[in-house]
Amino acid sequence: MSTIEHYEYVFLGGGKGGKTLAMELANAGKRVALIERGMIGGSCINVACIPTKTLIQNARVAHVRNARTGEGDTADRPKTDMAQVSRNVRAVVDGMVDMNLKAFLASGMELIMGTGQFVGPRKIQVRTNDGGDRLIEGDHVFINTGTTAAVPDVPGLRDAQPLTHVEALRLEGLPEHLIVIGGGYIGLEMAQAFRRLGSHVTLIQSAPRVAMREDEDVTSAIESALGEEGIDIRVGVNPVNVSGKSGESVTVELSNGERIAGTHILVAAGRTPLTHGLGLEAAGVELDARGFIKVDERLATSAPNTWAIGEVAGTPMFTHASFDDYRVLKSQLSGGNLTTNERAIPYALFIEPELGRVGLNETEARERGIEVRVAKIPLAVVPRARTNGATKGFMKVLVDAHSDQILGFAMVGTNAGDVVTAVQMAMLGKLPYTAVRDAIIAHPLMSEGLNILFGKVPARSGGN
Repeated sequence: MSTIEHYEYVFLGGGKGGKTLAMELANAGKRVALIERGMIGGSCINVACIPTKTLIQNARVAHVRNARTGEGDTADRPKTDMAQVSRNVRAVVDGMVDMNLKAFLASGMELIMGTGQFVGPRKIQVRTNDGGDRLIEGDHVFINTGTTAAVPDVPGLRDAQPLTHVEALRLEGLPEHLIVIGGGYIGLEMAQAFRRLGSHVTLIQSAPRVAMREDEDVTSAIESALGEEGIDIRVGVNPVNVSGKSGESVTVELSNGERIAGTHILVAAGRTPLTHGLGLEAAGVELDARGFIKVDERLATSAPNTWAIGEVAGTPMFTHASFDDYRVLKSQLSGGNLTTNERAIPYALFIEPELGRVGLNETEARERGIEVRVAKIPLAVVPRARTNGATKGFMKVLVDAHSDQILGFAMVGTNAGDVVTAVQMAMLGKLPYTAVRDAIIAHPLMSEGLNILFGKVPARSGGN
């Protein structure tokens, strides 16, 4: 039996929220251990945000180059050197992994590379990557294992050895025809990136439209933009059978009887929490019906002094949301009262035109019975959009019908994610929409469109 090694704080998994808290505690002189299977720094810098956005930037460069040579929208656009793209992605990832490793070591925490499984409350058996065994116990334990790509239960799909975004980032050769299953954020970003790199792309979405969490005008703008780039979008159909092998030849049979033939298939149909095999029963940690760890507003699990962080706890699947979990836990450990209640988490979809959103959209307001005033402008009225030659898209704001409180904002267009931040600050400061309307915004910035947009907000009923 392994000797028990005791720590004040033990982290199982090294995602954004967990690694940040672990380093901070270690820097404060606490005895901290972080158990990680292999991705130093977490999924964001290894297989998610950073490498995918690097891939997208390489695709953007290829798209601009092709547009300059008159090949930007043709079916037979030049093929990109995928091996070079893969090297570019790897170089960015390697640099950030090295930065994280140095920060880990400098903090004084112990980094244990291996696979952990609970064998009791706050007690973890670790099979280290070098073949050893260690038994780790903590006064406080934090579960930060994240999620993995879900593969739908479609006959033949698993046998076809489909790509996820992880394998797609490592491709050395460009797919001739990539079939993407899933019209959410990952599917849309991968579809446009590979189309711009030179692949033929078909996207299959079972829902009636892509990006279903958004209002219909948003998804319509997205579908239109991607369609203009030559992406074949099929909505309202399900894959019912898959034959062949991804990377060679693959055929997808759809619920409407059509058959789509391609060379590669990529699955982007949701995420599954990494909770299986963790021994959570032994830890006294309960799961919800979807397999995520049950937590309260303090991120506490059903077991004493055991917490969950990030996606595995059902936190929205964004790195910045996980980082806010770090803030919540830091507050809880120091006797504060910060919780996850009523936090507004902004997000961006990194396609072109970009999508940025914070707060409610029209669909959500309607479902909750919240009366709103809506203003919307096309990007074509924003001077900077015209100077950039990027007039596709729009801005839209929701203001409470009975006050001047800003309830939500969405933008489809260049720099949307950055413009959203300006509105988010106004919302956090509880400024009336008139403060944004009358703010002096430098000309000509994309955010100058906020003056125009907020100037279009309808007056309150009764003229008040």
